[in-house]
Amino acid sequence: MSPLLESYAAGRWFRATDEGRPVLDAVTGEGAARISSTGLDLRAMVAHATQVGGPALRALTFHERAGLLKAVAKHLGEHKEELYELSYRTGATRRDSAVDIDGGIGTVFSIASKGTRELPNDTVVLDGGLEQLGRGGTFLGQHVWTSRPGVAVQVNAFNFPVWGFLEKLAPAFLAGSPTIVKPAAQTAYVTELAVRRIVESGLLPEGTLQLLCGSPTGLLDELTVQDQVAFTGSAHTAGLLRNHTNVLHGGVQLTVEADSLNCSVLGPDVAADDPELDLFVKAVVTEMTVKAGQKCTAIRRVLVPAAVADTVTEAIAARLATITVGDPRSDDVRMGALVSLDQREEVRKAVQSLRASADVVFGDPDRVDVVGADHERGAFMSPVLLRAARGAVEPHDVEPFGPVATLIAYDDLDDAVTLAARGRGSLVGSLVTHDPDVARKVVLGLAPWHGRILVLDRDDAKEAGAAGGHGSPLPVLVHGGPGRAGGGEELGGIRGVLHHMQRTAVQASPDMLTAITGRWTTGSRRTDDGVHPFRKSLATLRVGDTIASAPRQVTRADIDHFAEFTGDTFYAHTDPEAAAANPLFGGIVAHGYLVVSLAAGLFVDPDPGPVLANFGVDHLRFLTPVKADDTIAVTLTVKQVTPRTNADYGEVRWDAVVANGEGAPVATYDVLTLVSKEWTD
Repeated sequence: MSPLLESYAAGRWFRATDEGRPVLDAVTGEGAARISSTGLDLRAMVAHATQVGGPALRALTFHERAGLLKAVAKHLGEHKEELYELSYRTGATRRDSAVDIDGGIGTVFSIASKGTRELPNDTVVLDGGLEQLGRGGTFLGQHVWTSRPGVAVQVNAFNFPVWGFLEKLAPAFLAGSPTIVKPAAQTAYVTELAVRRIVESGLLPEGTLQLLCGSPTGLLDELTVQDQVAFTGSAHTAGLLRNHTNVLHGGVQLTVEADSLNCSVLGPDVAADDPELDLFVKAVVTEMTVKAGQKCTAIRRVLVPAAVADTVTEAIAARLATITVGDPRSDDVRMGALVSLDQREEVRKAVQSLRASADVVFGDPDRVDVVGADHERGAFMSPVLLRAARGAVEPHDVEPFGPVATLIAYDDLDDAVTLAARGRGSLVGSLVTHDPDVARKVVLGLAPWHGRILVLDRDDAKEAGAAGGHGSPLPVLVHGGPGRAGGGEELGGIRGVLHHMQRTAVQASPDMLTAITGRWTTGSRRTDDGVHPFRKSLATLRVGDTIASAPRQVTRADIDHFAEFTGDTFYAHTDPEAAAANPLFGGIVAHGYLVVSLAAGLFVDPDPGPVLANFGVDHLRFLTPVKADDTIAVTLTVKQVTPRTNADYGEVRWDAVVANGEGAPVATYDVLTLVSKEWTD
């Protein structure tokens, strides 16, 4: 008897009280596992997440959470071969499994890296700049992001048992939300192994990751206003979730990724001998056959100019003829099985619906030659290309979740955009063209209907292919889409993290905002204890530490020397008559970069010390021209201190204000330095 999958709930592995229902090997038809959640205490899982996992996770800074994610990704990488071996049973080839397993691990690495680079080593994130709410500057507003005290529940589809849960886990974990993973039954045994290896590692705080193998019935009943559900699957199930009382009335946040009739458009500029035609054909065939077409991002509608429809049809069919279907363990096989016999039957039904307005021009949905396996016992199916009649309706309504695509001819670009929009919202679309005018018109026309658009041509083809092409979601880009695609926006780098957090407008005095955010706020108290801040290590440096420099006169000789030395001889710095005629200057003025350079000389401490390096400036603005013989002085204040968890130094952001002799600001900017955690003079 095949093994009964276990759930990981409330700190222990749970085995259902019944025998469960069988999950079959997609290739052989034999039992791969059994699955059941009978007897599982869902209320205890939610309580464990919110009472144990959540507090432990939110006690960590973003950088500490990112470090744990990186460790998890590294650990899974050490166990990926056993995940590969198990993944064969889902019908996936090794290439398919790389998309799922390596793609998932890479996504965790990417999100962890973004967290370290773009989030503070703190538990609060600032959103935008300060808003002055009063004339005197003593009443300000600041938007902040904070973690929610709830749980992130993910209900996943069968096609990506590893990537599907990791791409949701990483941003939720980084945001401070513990996760309950509910994988699809057909491939839950792969997810269970991945979660088991993570739990065994002991890397994550207890309660931050739980696994539900089996039915989730009743789980949403246990959720409240601080909880979130991320669903990937059919539009039908999404509709049921949307109508759950806790979603409608209880404040549970639901994110959906559902059906998506993605399209790829061939530009009218592409001729038969252009490299773009071959790129287009390769992309279509790849999207039809990777994961046996079982991808939410796969190309379902192939939109081509009517004048080349025959040529493109023949080229796609010729390439599909090279695809070998069979046992995914075989090196000769390019496409494995669908995930189950039931899924194959669903795809066949979809093809039958499409045939109401389209003809099959390649493949037989009911028969395929199979290498190394039994066609009847395994869920194998031929790639199928259809060609739709003009005015066809079904290709824009029916999603065949398998190795199926429909070619549709268009008359002009307006027609192409209209046809693409008939999908009523898609996760991704692609355009193959080498004409910039075509690219602009089509992309702007498609953008309101798509979450992501790939523009492919000879110039970006190599790197685009390495990144996965049309169908590969990238952790740094939004994954989601409007309309029938669900409306969600997963991933997207830090956007995907903030999606799990609460944005709040805080109104307070500058000192209170500094205390709340951990970042110095304009108008807050400054501290000058007589010790130059550049002599302080991270251990002794405090937000608000300040140095106010002595003044320095900016002479005409300084301006002339800077112009000659740098070659910046713009007339405002070198031509008195032309500078006087400029209404902004009224005479010779100093270069802005001269002012910033002189300011550095006013605040820098020249001796070796804890400040290791200056690595840039942010938000530089020149506010008032500095005329010859004006004086300037600078006030430098510690704005933010960010220790690096994996180094013996950290980052310090300094607020710099350069003022003229009348006290008016002439330049403002942030100075960025690396400072040692410890230093002894």
